[in-house]
Amino acid sequence: MSDNTPETEEPARGETADPTNDDMLVETDVASATSGPTPGTTPDPIISSRDLDVFYGEERALDSIDIDIPENRVTAIIGPSGCGKSTFLRCINRMNDRIDVCRVDGELTLRGKNVYDPDVDPVALRRRVGMVFQEPNPFPKSIYDNVAYGLEIQDVEGDHDEIVEQSLKRAALWDEVSGRLDESGLALSGGQQQRLCIARAIAPDPEVLLMDEPASALDPVATSQVEDLIEELAEDYTVVIVTHNMQQAARISDKTAVFLTGGELVEFGDTDQIFENPEHDRVEDYITGKFG
Repeated sequence: MSDNTPETEEPARGETADPTNDDMLVETDVASATSGPTPGTTPDPIISSRDLDVFYGEERALDSIDIDIPENRVTAIIGPSGCGKSTFLRCINRMNDRIDVCRVDGELTLRGKNVYDPDVDPVALRRRVGMVFQEPNPFPKSIYDNVAYGLEIQDVEGDHDEIVEQSLKRAALWDEVSGRLDESGLALSGGQQQRLCIARAIAPDPEVLLMDEPASALDPVATSQVEDLIEELAEDYTVVIVTHNMQQAARISDKTAVFLTGGELVEFGDTDQIFENPEHDRVEDYITGKFG
């Protein structure tokens, strides 16, 4: 983890929604919204927060975060350790709910619906917001079953063989594993395992894909493959990525948010502007390596 959050277990592997509970408001709102921005236009925000505060007990982790994350773009979140990057990411799909001492105030919306409203089922929310973690975590199952797991748990209709194939193709892994889908996902290399986890995350067809330092444990070749994949995925998904690697953020993101000590969002804008001409001295000092 990139933040100094309280120790907590990773989300239960394969934690998915109750397939009998399909009428939660967050799903209705998402499903009825428009499918994406018109090419050549500035996309509307799909995720917004206003006065978002997060506390772990008495310790403030996020301080009044206001942000609008555009649809079908890559948004990078950068900043020093302990500044709240991963905490914010986990607010989007309410993974912080798993931390007993965590308290969230303010508003965070997905397509205009506050995900913290009492009528929102957080597990149903996670059907629409997939997540890939820092360390590859394939299940001790076959490559095929890793990708198909969420489809089966959620009773997703359609040809599962076709969905698995398309998900592996989107994750740039199909050509490497198409002849050995019955082999264990644990037998893959680290980079392949991470792409397998990406295929698993996108198989149920979420709208948003959260990535918490997805390449930090990979070698340079595997990192480059994941970066290329992220840019391609943004054609179909909204990608929000936490990274300690500022060069990576500059390479792959359209927007960059800079969080600094105290859980403060200091600057958010086009990536080129953030890295070439930041408005705040603190951001320039961080980017140029004066601290962090």
